[in-house]
Amino acid sequence: MLNISNLNIYFGHGSEKNHALKDVSFEIKKGESFGLVGESGSGKSTVLNCISGLLNHWQGTIEVDGEVVSQKRDLAFYRKVQLVFQDPYGSLHPRHTIDRTLKEPLAIHKFTDINHRVEKVLSEVDLGSQFRFRYPHQLSGGQRQRVAVARALILEPEIILLDEPTSALDVSIQAEVLNLLQDIRKERNLTYVMVSHDLAVISYMCENCAVMSQGSVVEMISAEQLQSGDLSQNYTKQLFTASKGYDRAAIDLFQDF
Repeated sequence: MLNISNLNIYFGHGSEKNHALKDVSFEIKKGESFGLVGESGSGKSTVLNCISGLLNHWQGTIEVDGEVVSQKRDLAFYRKVQLVFQDPYGSLHPRHTIDRTLKEPLAIHKFTDINHRVEKVLSEVDLGSQFRFRYPHQLSGGQRQRVAVARALILEPEIILLDEPTSALDVSIQAEVLNLLQDIRKERNLTYVMVSHDLAVISYMCENCAVMSQGSVVEMISAEQLQSGDLSQNYTKQLFTASKGYDRAAIDLFQDF
């Protein structure tokens, strides 16, 4: 469903030029949930931004459902690929009602039966019709993120890009949103690409994942390997150790890569 090959991108110029992604490659099957993990600054979100078209000066090959996509995307691409942002407080327009937020992509893509689609998608993310004409400030963080998920789903895409969709939420709400995403993927046979620094979230949500460090993929692992700790690269082992919580003895053994 998604094939990324030798993806590279640079930021800055001259002596300040930064090679942010270095020959990143991976494949994702249809209906699979695939994770990108690594510390902050490792390039995870940059990969999503290249796939989604938010960044367009990348080099390499991005292939979606058998078709190579260029730096410039058309409307058909955005019918197939949608993105859920990390911050539910910043990704919704503060002066637009939820109704207007959900209707806008439908109008752009010239859908009919707009009202029915809005009601259906709100029900799908467990928000009733009473939320339809509220503003973002009248919703909790978890409710806002459900609206963000609804906005991504409303065009009936096949691939959803998830950029740390629960990191801004408290733990109990995180679980609700993750369970919602799992249920929706099964019902719609969606393909997920999920960025997270939380290995527990990735092991729960994804079948396979790529571990990233300093713009490169250093290891490809399955959820079973992640849960068991059967890892080959020292960097991945350090991430695994860090995910278990603070341990002074383990931290003292950490290395810079």
